[in-house]
Amino acid sequence: MNKVIAIANQKGGVAKTTTAINLSASLARLGRSVLLIDMDPQGNAARGFGIDIALLKNTIHQVLVGDININRALHKTMINNLEIIPANLKLSSIDVEIVGKEINPFFMLKNALTNLKKDYDYIIIDCPPSLGLLNLNALVAADRVIIPVQCEYFAMEAVAAILGSISNVQRDYNNNLEIGGFLLTMYDAKTRLSEEVANEIRSVFKEKTFFTVIPRNVSIPESSARGMPTILYRPTSAGALAYTNLAREVIDNEER
Repeated sequence: MNKVIAIANQKGGVAKTTTAINLSASLARLGRSVLLIDMDPQGNAARGFGIDIALLKNTIHQVLVGDININRALHKTMINNLEIIPANLKLSSIDVEIVGKEINPFFMLKNALTNLKKDYDYIIIDCPPSLGLLNLNALVAADRVIIPVQCEYFAMEAVAAILGSISNVQRDYNNNLEIGGFLLTMYDAKTRLSEEVANEIRSVFKEKTFFTVIPRNVSIPESSARGMPTILYRPTSAGALAYTNLAREVIDNEER
C-alpha cells in the first residue's frame, strides 16, 4: 500500500526539495519502490535528477486539472525503483485554471492518486514554500508530513505556521494526517545557534524529532547543481550518509 509523505514548511530555504530528492533516492536505494511528486512550480525536484522541465508536456499540472491520467505523467529517474511526476511554471496558474471546473480544489491530488496503477512503498510530495492551494492538496493527500527545520533564526515561527496549517487540514479535510517528524537541516556543529535551535526543537517536540540531523555539507548543493542526488554524486559524504540514515529511520518508524 502507498504510504504518502509530504515534505512541508511554508518557509523557503529550509531544504524541502533537497530532502524530497535525497530521501526519495535513499529509500529507493534501500530497496523500496518510490514515487516523487513535485508540487512546486519551480520544478527543482525534477532538476535534481537532471530532467529538463522546460521540455516536458506531461506534468503534475495536467494531472491536477484533469487533462491526463496520472499514469501518463510518470517519468523514470537515474535510480532504479524511483519515478517522478515533475512540475514546471504552468503549475503556478492552477488557481485560475480550475475556476468554473467541476473539481474539488482541495482534493485534486488525492483523487488523482487513486488512479495510480502501480503500488509504491512510498509516495513523497515536495511542497511549495507557501500555505496555498498546492500545499493544501499535498497535506490532504498525505498520511504523514515531515517538517524540515533550518537550524537558524526564526525557525520556531515557521514551525508554528505550518503546524497551524496542519491542524486546519486535520480538522476539515484529513483527520488521518499525522506528523511524521521534524527534521533538523543545515546543522553546523561549530555554531551555537544551530545547537540552540536543535535543543529547542527537541525539547518541544521530543519523540517527534528525527534522530538524524542533516548537516551543512558542500556535497549537497554540489550534487543539486549537477542534477543528481547526493548519494550518487558523493555516496560517502556526510550529506549522503545523513539522508541514508533518515531513510532508514523513516522505514523503521513505519514498521513499528
